[in-house]
Amino acid sequence: MNKYIKVLILTILPWFGFSQEKVEGIVLDSEGSKALSLSGANVYWQDSQIGVVTDFNGKFSIPFKKEFNRLIVSYVGFVSDTLTINEPRTIRLSLKPSNELDEVVVQQKRDAIQKTYFSPQNVITVNSAELLKAACCNLAESFETNPAIDVNLSDGLTGTKQIQMLGLTSPYLLITQENIPMVRGASQAYGLTFTPGTWIESIQITKGAGSVVNGYESISGQINTELVKPLTDNAVFVNGYANENGRYEMNTHFNRKLSDKLSSGLYIHGNMRAQKEDNNEDGFLDAPLGNQINVMNRWQYQDAEKGWVSFLNVRFLNDEKQVGQVDFEPATDKLTNNSWGSEINTRRFDTSLKLGYVFPELPFQSFGFQTAYSLHKQDSYFGFRTYDINHESIFTSLLFNSIIGDTRNKFKTGISFAYDGYDEVVTATDYSREDSSVGAFVEYSYENLEKVSLTAGLRVDNHNRLGTFVTPRFHIRYTPWEKGSLRGSFGRGKRAANIFAENQQLFASAREINVLNSGGSVYGLEPEDAWNYGVSFLQGFNFLNKKGDVSVDYYVTDFKNQIVVDWENPQEVSFYNLDGDSSAKSFQIEINYELLTRLSFRTAYKFYDVSTDYNSGNLQKPLQSQHRFFVNLGYETETEAKENGSQWKFDYTLHSLGKMRLPDTSSISTQYQLGEYSSPYNLMNAQITKVFSNTFEMYVGGENLTGEQQNNPVLGADNPFGPNFDTTIVYAPIMGRMFYGGFRFKIL
Repeated sequence: MNKYIKVLILTILPWFGFSQEKVEGIVLDSEGSKALSLSGANVYWQDSQIGVVTDFNGKFSIPFKKEFNRLIVSYVGFVSDTLTINEPRTIRLSLKPSNELDEVVVQQKRDAIQKTYFSPQNVITVNSAELLKAACCNLAESFETNPAIDVNLSDGLTGTKQIQMLGLTSPYLLITQENIPMVRGASQAYGLTFTPGTWIESIQITKGAGSVVNGYESISGQINTELVKPLTDNAVFVNGYANENGRYEMNTHFNRKLSDKLSSGLYIHGNMRAQKEDNNEDGFLDAPLGNQINVMNRWQYQDAEKGWVSFLNVRFLNDEKQVGQVDFEPATDKLTNNSWGSEINTRRFDTSLKLGYVFPELPFQSFGFQTAYSLHKQDSYFGFRTYDINHESIFTSLLFNSIIGDTRNKFKTGISFAYDGYDEVVTATDYSREDSSVGAFVEYSYENLEKVSLTAGLRVDNHNRLGTFVTPRFHIRYTPWEKGSLRGSFGRGKRAANIFAENQQLFASAREINVLNSGGSVYGLEPEDAWNYGVSFLQGFNFLNKKGDVSVDYYVTDFKNQIVVDWENPQEVSFYNLDGDSSAKSFQIEINYELLTRLSFRTAYKFYDVSTDYNSGNLQKPLQSQHRFFVNLGYETETEAKENGSQWKFDYTLHSLGKMRLPDTSSISTQYQLGEYSSPYNLMNAQITKVFSNTFEMYVGGENLTGEQQNNPVLGADNPFGPNFDTTIVYAPIMGRMFYGGFRFKIL
């Protein structure tokens, strides 16, 4: 049966191309009679989308285009070469191994945000240069200059920032660290603050249905962080940060190459805030008091000749927060009505191992193994309410990659196992449980860089609570014309909602918590089940000899079942299964352009239509701005001298948010009632960086430069133990204008 499928695929796929004049040839790894062919090398025309990869024998055939004459050939571990081609012909090219070079000179740096024209998936890569445009103290604060992700405050006490994509909050995103699930379960509320910004090498943002390789939980997309590597990171790196509101941070990296194949890095992060701030004079802290210590040891082993690469991470974290009234003292006021307060103490240990092997003589074939263990313990209380959760997690995956016939037709297959043990107590009610699942997946990819690429995946999982279910995912990319990329996707996602861990802000209110048990397997509720459909178009252009691109995308997430979080009654919050319709529709248009040399411009407009059938009727999602506008300007002066790298960098970002629907407050005391909608507002941030040399730079910046503030982020602040107390209705900044400064020092 496999034989016939293979023949059918290889017969049909060539029809995607067009008959025309071609440049053909072979790519080798050296000169002479012992030269080996390089399978999987990239061959493409410069400044175009037209490209191919070499086959098993290192051969290629690429359409000849008169408008292009620079053919680039590249392969990992070898020096890229550029050929001048003025007519169709046959070539033989030998690439030189990169380790034969004494010096490598980078002539053009990568864009801070990269969008691929070739991938079937809608992927945006954010590298470290973009992260440095803001203070970027942790992962939650890494998206301020990127319109793909929305950043909002989750409540009026903790200062925790919550991210959203395609109109849905982070629980519907699969958040991974080097493709290992990371922010989930007990860490959902605060986990984004547990990855320091300086540890991040790059972030890959995938809109819409993700790959089946990464699991079944992704519904609206995936955010994957790549950490800095001990082999390529600076030998020593120190970053210091302080702001006028009493927040101090320090990051240190120490990396050492222990041998030709083994490197190790020690990364230490610490932050603290001991200064009490109450600028709006409501008697409550505007930002939490607290401290965090975060230590990671990372090992990297790489043997390029034999094809082995591996990473081992070990990390320990201790995070302590205190929020509530300014005069709250835990030693005397904890769980009393002397003063309202809350403490959230988290201890976390996690470790992960990644092992990969690439067959030296078959570079298109590889296998990967990854496993991770974490133990997350949170002890917390909110006024009189206590919430404690211990989450033990195990994740393991085995993956095999190869081709069908040639390198245009690839496949991935593998198995995965996951275990989650929850010891969860809400006041006096025990919600402990154990979840486990085992799954198998297969994904086929066809890559024709000239016209069509597609990815089709299927996985089957058996979960002790969700049962046995199938997850299909499909992505396709088509090039209708030069520098144009049209994509489409659809896929299913399924998840067990952790209703308390994901909605901890609701504990800091007088609301009664109700779970409307329907006989389901998780908190008495059914698992969430949704389909995501999307289409996007990316067009590159040149205008006035400056490069730019414009992208448009539209995504729909349609829930077959959702755990509705209903807080339309100000006296209670209810969790129940969806009875009716719930969908999230997202439209975005974005333009990137280099206005002047070294002056970049990025702007975007987003529209959201997120509605759910509540028990009280169909309503738009509360605290969700339907209209959002974004602008970012970045300018860099020319490097004054290559030997010292002296330079100025300027960055400005504007977020304009339209009105938001507010939860109903008509039944509480008149003095605490809110309107039906919030007022629109603008949020401006800016930063200036002075690079003194290749080893030292300083930066100063400001957030919320217009001083926008919500007047009453804490309802009933005058009587926090009364029936009108609520800290959850937050739609604008709590703190006003804030300035910060810092430095970065590195030894290469």
